[in-house]
Amino acid sequence: MKMEHLVGLRFRERPADCVVDSHALMVRGGYSRQVMNGVFSAFPPLVRVLRKIEQILREEMDALGGQEVQLPVVMPASLWQASGRYDSIGPELVRFKDRGGNDLVLGMTHEEAAVQLVREYGRSYTRYPFMIYQIQTKFRDEARPRAGLIRVREFTMKDAYSFHTSQADLDAFYEDCRRAYQRIFARVGLPQVVAVASDAGMMGGRVSHEFMLLTDIGEDTIAICPHCGYRANLEAAECRLPAVPRGADAPLAEVATPGVHTIEELCRFLPCDPADTCKAVAYRREDDGRLVLLFLRGDLDVNETKLTRFLQCGVRPAVLEEDCGLYPGSIGPVGLPPRPDRVLLFDRSLAGRSGLVCGANWPGYHLVGLDMNRDLPAAEYRDFAKAAPGGLCPCCGRPGLTLRRGIEVGNIFQLGTKYTDSMGMTYLDRDGQTRFPLMGCYGIGVGRLAAAICEAHHDEHGPVWPLTVAPWQVQLCAVRADDPEVRRCADALYDELQRRGVEVLYDDRRVSPGVMFADADLIGAPFRLVVSPRNLRQDCVELTARDGSVSRTLPRGTAADALCGVLAEAQA
Repeated sequence: MKMEHLVGLRFRERPADCVVDSHALMVRGGYSRQVMNGVFSAFPPLVRVLRKIEQILREEMDALGGQEVQLPVVMPASLWQASGRYDSIGPELVRFKDRGGNDLVLGMTHEEAAVQLVREYGRSYTRYPFMIYQIQTKFRDEARPRAGLIRVREFTMKDAYSFHTSQADLDAFYEDCRRAYQRIFARVGLPQVVAVASDAGMMGGRVSHEFMLLTDIGEDTIAICPHCGYRANLEAAECRLPAVPRGADAPLAEVATPGVHTIEELCRFLPCDPADTCKAVAYRREDDGRLVLLFLRGDLDVNETKLTRFLQCGVRPAVLEEDCGLYPGSIGPVGLPPRPDRVLLFDRSLAGRSGLVCGANWPGYHLVGLDMNRDLPAAEYRDFAKAAPGGLCPCCGRPGLTLRRGIEVGNIFQLGTKYTDSMGMTYLDRDGQTRFPLMGCYGIGVGRLAAAICEAHHDEHGPVWPLTVAPWQVQLCAVRADDPEVRRCADALYDELQRRGVEVLYDDRRVSPGVMFADADLIGAPFRLVVSPRNLRQDCVELTARDGSVSRTLPRGTAADALCGVLAEAQA
């Protein structure tokens, strides 16, 4: 490929709307262009990166015994109605009608389509286990696309679906797939990706893991134990806190707190510590609109994933009407009469606590001396809080839990019979009994993975692509291509490297060396071969690695041999 024919433009300046480096470099380097919010087109360099990632995915899925299929982007709503997700998923799922008035959806994931495809095939136990996979376009009407290809609305994903007749078989394959994912990430240049326990969310199932690239620009938060290696997405991490001694016995008393509405204001006014307060967070259930009042320690945050899992429905922040008898900033758990339109919940951070400060359910007043055992003996406690830094590890019980940011680059789920049961997929076992097969699903976003690789491998000048996924292995730069000797040498090298199967981007444009090398940095090929009048006077060419690990001169006559040797060593 010659640089002068490469479709796409490169820019020196960082676009103002790019909040992460990978997005900025892909725009500047002529990799992608936004079509609309959360939807991008790919230029040839990005397509080449994506195809290499896809090939690695295919190789690893095939090695697991997977068989590639292709499922439709557009599906009848009836498939999703059968699984129950047509109504349970919000506006992220695009619903529409065709000209015949039939209800359709755009696929944001393909569990239903996978079951429909193999439902007839899988009627006998003799055909299990098996796994199918695809690399397919999907659409999710994401509310807040951001960071270029990291959070988008239209995306390409490798999604695989396995089918099993026993939990033991699913467990074994799940572990095989987890190891395959670690190989995938190592092959694309991200060996630092870690697997973390996660919440299954809309996918369902009892076991799930996400694969996270730890980085400060990540959207997810991961709880990590420095002692035993426990790792979990904050949505799934259990909140365990060091024991707090009971406070001195004191009567429940009302104190005036004029103008106090927040925990911070309350702690300054009294004063007190946020950990010694009880705060209320108000929600509305999405299904019936009932008010949910969740009480927890004042220094903690609500984990809404845990809350929705407990309630088995979505929630939204509540707006309290003036006549509801509740006053924002002064809501407390004492003296609230039971009402059918109200749900009271208590986080276990309050269990056994005494000497707490809470709202008095009257504007401008709070209660001090709250004793949960004495004043609210019927309260039931559950884990509704986000794991906190310094908390106890749910696995080993030692203090010092830390929180890190991360980009999710893959996920795996044990779905059980959630979809096969609801969609009527059955098989006859050895005894002629009808059973529902167990499912697993395994996803990797191809574009997001490319962006994550760029995020992990770049400098201020451009991407530093790992050799396995680089758009080209070598960029050949002919400095002063108008010089006949430079032209002859560079053309000969280009022809010889192509003959040997080396992927070369050849820049023979009549531009300054500064422009040529700046563009080469933005392309990010792992190796650069420079032919220039100065080098040729010494009868050699210059080889450098984009990451700075190689810098040497090669004899002109053996440059192709030497470069192929370097590539072979790098690929070993």
